[in-house]
Formats: sequence, C-alpha cells, structure tokens
Amino acid sequence: MIPLPDSRTEPDGTAVIRVLSYNIRSMRDDRTALARVISACAPDLVLIQEAPRFFRWRKAAEKLARAAGLVYVTGGGTAAGPMILSTLRAHVEHTEDVLLPRTPGLHQRGFATAVVRIGGVRLGVLSCHLSLAARERDEQAGLLLERLAAMDVPYAVAGGDLNERPQGRSFGRLAASLTDAWAAEPWGGELTSTPRDPHQRIDAIFATKGVEVLGCGVPHGLPGVRESDLTAATDHLPVLAALRLPATG
Repeated sequence: MIPLPDSRTEPDGTAVIRVLSYNIRSMRDDRTALARVISACAPDLVLIQEAPRFFRWRKAAEKLARAAGLVYVTGGGTAAGPMILSTLRAHVEHTEDVLLPRTPGLHQRGFATAVVRIGGVRLGVLSCHLSLAARERDEQAGLLLERLAAMDVPYAVAGGDLNERPQGRSFGRLAASLTDAWAAEPWGGELTSTPRDPHQRIDAIFATKGVEVLGCGVPHGLPGVRESDLTAATDHLPVLAALRLPATG
C-alpha cells in the first residue's frame, strides 16, 4: 500500500493534515484498542460520532483524548453525539455545537463544529451523524451544507456516519457540492461497516473546493493499526484522509 503522507507545514504556510472520522459507539467496546487505533493514525483532527453523551460524558471524552494524545475541542453531549478532538497543532478560533430539528420518535441529532488554524490555513471542521430516517437524513444533509457555507472560511472539512451508502440521495447531495475524499483519491480500504463483516461504505470525509485529497480510506495496513484493534474498538471502521490545504494568510 502506498504510504499516506505525514502531517507537515510547508514554508509558504500550506498545511498537509490528517483527518480521522470514527463512530466510537459511546465507548462501549474496548477503549484501549480504540485509543491505539486513533493514536496510530496520527490525526491532526478527529471527527467522532456517538461520543458518550450522558452521565459523566465530559470525563469520558477527556480520558479518550488523553489516551490518544489529543485534546478535546467541542461536542459530545452538547451536540447529541458528534465530537471533535485535535492535536495542539490546531489553534482553535471558535466552536459551536448545533442541535438539529428533531422528528418526534427519532433520536436527537446534531453537529459539532469548529474553526481552527493550522499552519497558514484557516479551516472549518464539522462532525456529523445523520438520521436513520431518509426524509430527516436528507434535510440534515442540506443543513450540513448550509452550516459549512455559513462558517465563512476558505476551506472546510466534514466527516461522519451518514447512515447511507454513496448511491443514496443524502450521500449524493453532499458529494454533488463537496469532494468525497474516498472517491477522489482512494487509499486503504473502502467499506466501513461492520468491522467483522465489511459490506458497505456509510462513513465518509468530505472537503470543500480547493482542498487537495492526497489519500483517503480505512487504514488497513497502516503501521501501528492492528486488525484485532479495529474489530475490538467499536462497530464501525475509521476513515482516515490526508489533505493539502493551500495557505490563506
């Protein structure tokens, strides 16, 4: 497998970053394996779904961040599950957790969002976990696009569990306006659900115009990522992307 580029900042301020999107099932599985997977991926930004959001959820989030060598940025209970972690390389300008309109009888959904600076780049970041219901999911895809546009940043990246395959309406709606990183530059594995029987791609990372995708996929074979950890950590496989962000001053 071709190596995924490491994170770096180039002399002109252009940033190469690694972004990881991961549904962690409220940390109900092997937490040590989960932290090892995240750490081995060496991400600058981690877009979490199904973070702990009830009793003492902040403490659980901090423990995970610490175990993976990261810091908590925003989200978790305040965003109904989506959460963002980062390295100290990311200078956080602003965070906002957004609760989405809720359909009676369905789970509350939300976005965890932040604006960060890495190198000479200002970047919007969004973690999402879209609805299981098709109509609500399509509305949430539209709200995601609106939220990215409203962040007023040169570039943005969004990632999450879409609860839909690429052929679906909501996935297609996002891919029509944003770059689907796996489709742009496939690397590693494609299928994200489930770890023991991968048969569908329902987790993805998207980027706005101007972001160059250097590689994206499930990090099978990445040094330090054990297949036993991938199956023990949670009920989804992670998606890792390397992106090049031109300097914005």
